[in-house]
Amino acid sequence: MRNRVLTAGAATLVMALGLTACGGDGDGGGGEGKGKTIKVVAADYGDKASNASKIFWDKVAKDFEAANAGYKVDVQVINWNDIDKNVKNMIAAGNEPDILQTGGYADKVADDLLYKVDDVLSPATKANIVPAFAKAGEANGAAYGIPWVSSSRVLFYNKKVFKDAGVAKAPTTWAEVADAAKKIKDKKAADTPYALPLGPEEAQGETMMWEMGNGGGFTDGSGKYTLNSAANVETFKWLQDNLVKPGLTYPNPASTDRKTAFADFSAGKVGMMNGHPSVVQMATEGKVDYGVATIPGKSGPLTNTLGVADWTMAFKDGKAEKDAVKKFLDFTYTKKNLVAFAEMYNFMPVTTDAVAEMQGNPKHESLKPFFEALPTAKFYPVNDTAWDVISAEIKKTGGKAASDDPQTVLDDLQKKAEDAAKSAKK
Repeated sequence: MRNRVLTAGAATLVMALGLTACGGDGDGGGGEGKGKTIKVVAADYGDKASNASKIFWDKVAKDFEAANAGYKVDVQVINWNDIDKNVKNMIAAGNEPDILQTGGYADKVADDLLYKVDDVLSPATKANIVPAFAKAGEANGAAYGIPWVSSSRVLFYNKKVFKDAGVAKAPTTWAEVADAAKKIKDKKAADTPYALPLGPEEAQGETMMWEMGNGGGFTDGSGKYTLNSAANVETFKWLQDNLVKPGLTYPNPASTDRKTAFADFSAGKVGMMNGHPSVVQMATEGKVDYGVATIPGKSGPLTNTLGVADWTMAFKDGKAEKDAVKKFLDFTYTKKNLVAFAEMYNFMPVTTDAVAEMQGNPKHESLKPFFEALPTAKFYPVNDTAWDVISAEIKKTGGKAASDDPQTVLDDLQKKAEDAAKSAKK
């Protein structure tokens, strides 16, 4: 499964989970139905044709059209590497989608492109969203982002690989990670002892998990960006010296995407890696006997893991009528649809009824560690209007800190972050 939720928000989430148990042109043809064509652009979470997100969105569109005569839904699903760039091009060309589902929303708030949530969700649908996630959808004092799915992260390890390499238990510290990876390499128990995906798909996720393990991260307590902090530089120096240079991970992490790491783990080619709930499903299908544990930090397991929520938003300058957008969003955010999407990738839903449905179903027992980790998770600063710009820069160049001089790479990112933050405030 891309929101800073502070302590109060996390507490709200604990309560919520406890109580419940993470384009068309607008012309329908010959001028008929103008404003009733809804253009939906969404990210593709799938890793193969059989679980492509277009399958889900096409069914929702078909069901919606069948239930709402005169309406048409035009769906476009784009892979994660390209969606932000493609949407920027759409906006520049004046061809905004009516509804967008992607990793962040706040940069569109800064450009005054979005409807407020109150304008496009019914009160009942809005009230059904887990409060902490609803709060994370607020920027500049109002809610603009609608949570879509959530996830938390844990360490996955291949039990057979560990046994073959003589690794007795999951590592809890960085030193233990390096020691286990070296044993795996020496015994040739896996092609890649530790999968370190710092490519453009989600470099910000892997980066933040490692930086958190050293007391670092993207921002300080006041929300100021600290990408080039001493702790963050030290983190990447450790990665270089202990995983990259010794050949215990991919030769070039900066060009390796999360999708590759997940696929390799699910094929039995990886000893261990950080991952979200979809790996459970992938590893099961690949017949990998896996275990999960808390992500290791420099001196011990993380006390707060990474939590992620993806987002839906509605554009004011889309071609569809506002009422059409509202009707479609209310339809999409029903329990049936959200559970169907979450089950498709083993994610966690963001509405109280869908959470209750999945937590109460024994077939989702594998999600228990992720539900348990989510309430105390730390999130990206996604409600900062500069975050999407900064996240894009981390995706493009942040992974180079694992091979080039970390100070230089992170200094450059820090300058871009400061420039983006200043620009967003203008």
